[in-house]
Amino acid sequence: MLRQLWELYGLFFRMGAVTFGGGYAMLPILRREIVEKRQWMTEEQIVDYYALSQGLPGVITANVAVFIGRHRCGFWGGVAAALGGVSPCLVIISAIAFFLAGFQDVPLVRHAFAGISVCVVALILDAVLSLWKKTVKSAVGLIAFLSALLVSLFTEVSPVWIVVTGAAAGILLGLGGRRKEAEK
Repeated sequence: MLRQLWELYGLFFRMGAVTFGGGYAMLPILRREIVEKRQWMTEEQIVDYYALSQGLPGVITANVAVFIGRHRCGFWGGVAAALGGVSPCLVIISAIAFFLAGFQDVPLVRHAFAGISVCVVALILDAVLSLWKKTVKSAVGLIAFLSALLVSLFTEVSPVWIVVTGAAAGILLGLGGRRKEAEK
């Protein structure tokens, strides 16, 4: 069990160290490491945990790490994965804060972050396309997607409410589908 906890910590530490741009940029790495390489979970499970993590308070990366770690090794797996995911951030932020006075004005650093930003956009686009293929499977899913997109683009509604509304709609549609199956 201890070896599995260290494996979770190490995996999420490595992800946390290279995942610039937050939780969205983490999705392609999660898919490769958790689904394809280790086969700990299915892509649908990752998407479900990721969607749930967006509706919860806190950092998406830490929330996803807790869910995956708990799925793999129970409570302590969640703790190990979360600590692994946030440890690189703590180290990097501490170092930056220590050297901040001269750090932000260094042209090389500004150019590095500009390059990183472009790569993050590409990773997020990859994650969006992957999620699209796995989640929008019907006309109802397309309508839900377009509704959520339009509400988020053209209103000031909090993303939390969009996620909660989507969850409620999914539950209601699921219950309606079960009733129809039971009537047959």
